[in-house]
Amino acid sequence: MTGDNNQPPAAWRYSGDQLKRWRTKADVTREKLASAANYSPETIGSMERGVRRPTPRVLDIADALCDADGMLSAAKKFLDRERFPARAQDFMEREREATCIWSYEVTYIPGLLQTREYARALIDNHVPLLDEETVEERIAARMERQAVLAERKPPVGLSFVLYEAALRCPLVDGEQLRRLLEAARPRNVVVQVLPFDRVVPAALLGPMVLLETRDYDRFAFTEGSFASELSSDPGVVSRVTERLSMIRTQALDPDESARFIERMVDQRE
Repeated sequence: MTGDNNQPPAAWRYSGDQLKRWRTKADVTREKLASAANYSPETIGSMERGVRRPTPRVLDIADALCDADGMLSAAKKFLDRERFPARAQDFMEREREATCIWSYEVTYIPGLLQTREYARALIDNHVPLLDEETVEERIAARMERQAVLAERKPPVGLSFVLYEAALRCPLVDGEQLRRLLEAARPRNVVVQVLPFDRVVPAALLGPMVLLETRDYDRFAFTEGSFASELSSDPGVVSRVTERLSMIRTQALDPDESARFIERMVDQRE
């Protein structure tokens, strides 16, 4: 399964089309809807074309203006899934089913280990810029992912390897570093650091995640700046497993990694 970044999600396109149809039928101008919802007419036009996700506020206001009797507001629950970027949605679904997750990150702190402030810094600076409502929804969704996995019974096995560059990013403050130490305390969570002086070429090829389900199905997720792929192909899963295994052997063990992070906390304070 490969992320398609050129085609907006079907839910956006269908909801946008219905928004335009109801607005036209009710003889409500785009400018009037935009003014009532506190958006520009251009933004409303993007939502109607399906290029931009129709927000809950726009759907509710349009429902009232167009006397749609709840037909437009009803679309909100079908857009909940869009709290995640389109190219990550398949991965999020598999993540909810996973019994084991192995992750390697080159540049960023993994979403499951992020503080709210760090998540906001990343999401709020998304290019192109997201509206505030979408920013808040994505932050909430990220925090919800953490809670769901933390509360799962039996616990999900979680293993994270972080390249030192991800920790050295100016966005990573003392609170985020302490969050990593706290996250590594449960028995089902392992956090390792790959220092600069132990890096291997395979570690510079980008982030990756391996998932295993209750039925022992395995999936590999790789992500780049403009494309991502979730694959169950045995060959792809095997290659990603080999890369991740090589990186894990070079990383500091969990105790050494904790001491490494603790030293970084002391340096920040």
